[in-house]
Amino acid sequence: MPEQSPTLLRDHTTLRLGGPAARWERATTEAEVVEAVSAADDRGEPVLVLGGGSNLVVSDEGFPGTVVEVATTGVRPDVEDGVSCGGVLVTVAAGEDWDALVARAVERGWVGIEALSGIPGAVGATPIQNVGAYGQDVSQTIASVRVWDRTLRGVRTFAAADCHFGYRHSRFKADPGRHVVLDVTFQLAQGDLSTPVRYAELARTLGVEQGQRAPLADVRAAVLSLRAGKGMVLDDEDPDTWSAGSFFTNPFLTPEEAAGLPDDAPRWPQPDGTLKTSAAWLIEHAGFSRGHGQGRVSLSTKHTLALTNRGGASAEELLGLAREVRDGVAARFGVRLVNEPVLVGLEL
Repeated sequence: MPEQSPTLLRDHTTLRLGGPAARWERATTEAEVVEAVSAADDRGEPVLVLGGGSNLVVSDEGFPGTVVEVATTGVRPDVEDGVSCGGVLVTVAAGEDWDALVARAVERGWVGIEALSGIPGAVGATPIQNVGAYGQDVSQTIASVRVWDRTLRGVRTFAAADCHFGYRHSRFKADPGRHVVLDVTFQLAQGDLSTPVRYAELARTLGVEQGQRAPLADVRAAVLSLRAGKGMVLDDEDPDTWSAGSFFTNPFLTPEEAAGLPDDAPRWPQPDGTLKTSAAWLIEHAGFSRGHGQGRVSLSTKHTLALTNRGGASAEELLGLAREVRDGVAARFGVRLVNEPVLVGLEL
């Protein structure tokens, strides 16, 4: 029997980057997830837990251990029919597609994640990064996260308050690799209208004032349109979407640091006294326009926050562009941008 070719991570990541995995395990049940991770830990092998591959930049050399592809399924609401005064608790397997869940929520009248439409990847990844867009974060609706703790070798459940959610951050990201998400339970309201629309661009698109509500389906359609216009909805025919989404997070600055920015730089005051500014604004005003790059990698022609593989690129080529942008912003504004995607076998 001929030897099977190794599985290439580039075939399983939205950036289409990454070399071979030493071992590949596809887990379709929770028991298979735990077994695959535990067996690799017993062998002393490194483990990479893979969902939708939308937030990864993987080395061209690949991964020298076991990749566990989480392909579990199941969406279990506690209210099947009718409307409950307390809303609905929905427990979702980690391997479920995130956008499919949002579409289902909009169809069923589950309120609270409609503005997170079009985000690629699996449900299990969302609490790790505290995924957010257009004025919503998953932390606003997560009730609990159930995980396999690789250190304690057991299943644990974290209530939302124990997840230590912050901007694109959580306890799971702070202790990378320790917790393998098994499922996520969301507390969603029920109704026909969205949560208050907080994001100015989305409110304008919907024709409502900020803070007003809009029909769930309208919010989803508007978000999908806005994301598509920025190359943030996956499309096999459009290299602008061959990315890991926003590559850099928005910086949080002290008042003193923010004072060093030009007067027209965005500043959004935060409860802790810091000011958030726009990574995209900094990139553009440091001289990096849409489409900047050369050869097989470039900034998206639609959005400067996305670094794209134009076809056949290497991970090192992409990181070279990331370093150029990061260093250019630092030289111009004294602000050091931080990558949002997880780097596997690489350093920025």
